[in-house]
Amino acid sequence: MQEFRPSRFQILPTIVKNLIIINSLMVLLQYVLGQMGIDLSDYLGLHYWHSPLYKPWQLLTHMFMHGSPYDLNLTLLHLFSNMFALWMFGSILENIWGAKRFLTFYLVCGLGAALLHLGVLGYEFHTFENAFYNYQQNVTLDKYLLFIQQNNLDSFAPFKQLEAYWRSNPSCIECAPHSVTLISKYYGEIINEATVGASGAVFGILFAFGYLFPNTLLYIYFLFPIKAKYFVAFYALFELYLGVKNTAGDNVAHFAHLGGMLVAFILLKVWNKQIRNRFF
Repeated sequence: MQEFRPSRFQILPTIVKNLIIINSLMVLLQYVLGQMGIDLSDYLGLHYWHSPLYKPWQLLTHMFMHGSPYDLNLTLLHLFSNMFALWMFGSILENIWGAKRFLTFYLVCGLGAALLHLGVLGYEFHTFENAFYNYQQNVTLDKYLLFIQQNNLDSFAPFKQLEAYWRSNPSCIECAPHSVTLISKYYGEIINEATVGASGAVFGILFAFGYLFPNTLLYIYFLFPIKAKYFVAFYALFELYLGVKNTAGDNVAHFAHLGGMLVAFILLKVWNKQIRNRFF
């Protein structure tokens, strides 16, 4: 690890600069291909391993994708928030560590975040599949209501519409098979959803900054000062809360963020043992 020397400080060091350029170009490519009806996230976004769209390279390529080609404003906001954090905190780390170590840290945090996210998806989908299997053994209105409530589906329009109709027509013969078809269709959609973004790697960088510079003051909305260690701790707990809560319609990969932080912690501990006196 290189020592930090203010005279050698680069405002936009090489790796951070190139990562920002690559991510920006990928968003442009997403948009252009999207206008042609091609969703690049089907090929480069991270998919669950049981999805027919899953490819091993997505563990890496998803880190350079952002948002959706069909919502440019959301995509640009996603890109800006990640790249701003990368520049703000990553530039300091790259100046201290050097390009090679910083890039290694960034990629490993991103990969670790992806693996934890896939592990959580595996658990959630396995639980869903078992519940769906049991539901199909005895389909009733009461069991349907319980199923959609336990799986946070009761706020989605198709499930609410079926619920309302089934309640008003308890003797409905078609409702039971329709519910099975509806749930099966929903499962087929969510299993093919792509996860995109550099957030896992960026959260690793954020954690590293808080770990190395715990008493540095950060200004929330440029007004409210808070020490980096408290900001990181609060952010981690908040992500854990949102991940466990699993609110319907929440498409943010909270456990991927936590995975990036966890891998960052492990890497820093390992490096700290190797070069104990070189961290600040």
